[in-house]
Amino acid sequence: MTTWHGDELDLDAYFARTGFDGSRAPTQATLAALHRAHTTSIPFENLEIMLGRPIALDLETLQDKMIRRARGGYCYEHVTLFAAVLERLGFRFTALSGRVTLGADTVRPATHALIVAEFDDGRQWLCDVGFGRGPLEPVELIEGYEVDQDGWRLKLSSTPLGGDAEVFHPTQWTLWQRSTVDGEVGWLDRHVFTLNPQYPIDYAVGNHFVSTSPRSPFVTRPFVQRFTSSAQYTLDGTNWATTDPDGSTVERTVDVADIPALLTDTFGIELETADVAALLDWMRSRP
Repeated sequence: MTTWHGDELDLDAYFARTGFDGSRAPTQATLAALHRAHTTSIPFENLEIMLGRPIALDLETLQDKMIRRARGGYCYEHVTLFAAVLERLGFRFTALSGRVTLGADTVRPATHALIVAEFDDGRQWLCDVGFGRGPLEPVELIEGYEVDQDGWRLKLSSTPLGGDAEVFHPTQWTLWQRSTVDGEVGWLDRHVFTLNPQYPIDYAVGNHFVSTSPRSPFVTRPFVQRFTSSAQYTLDGTNWATTDPDGSTVERTVDVADIPALLTDTFGIELETADVAALLDWMRSRP
């Protein structure tokens, strides 16, 4: 029995969905190519919540939704699917949870899913396929490591949790992204995480909170992202934004009636007719 059910994955269908056609050997080069293919082909979206359907994390549901029906998902869905791919190909990895910070000075719940892949040479690589803004490829887990991926810049920092140096404390890592905030270009802390292993049951708990709690931002409005090597597209409610690698952003407000076409043309999400009607009804009923 496999932890992430990689033996049940339709690998060829996944490769067709993501456009991956490289080596299947579990190497660092393969991991980089898989990560880039996944992040630039499968969008981030929470539309099932608006449509009144639960977010299921079993592999068959994820394959039907994200591969066969060419839909997207949020981090728990992306990472569960990607974990099945890595498991099937023979990679050694650990699933993790993180806390999305984005500059917040309060402790937020651990509701972000990530993966760290490990190789025989001792190097570790952070895989973050479910955030909606890359990275395009894994980021090596090294204190102070900074990377530029096609203009998208990220860096890692770490600090021990706790103050007593004589007692073991886990290391908390922070992933930073180069961003423009209030007109100023700088480093924005994106999320923090430790290397505490997570399992499907842990993701099920976090997924329940994210998809059902009134305190979750994902139950209040549609949130959709598509990421490419040259731009990030975001639909947040009725706000449509395009962000370039240098952090510059163009924003505009769209009419609710125009959202289905925007989803298809910009995000590659084509809803069925009944789902289009349900989404528009949901959005028009919001204050």
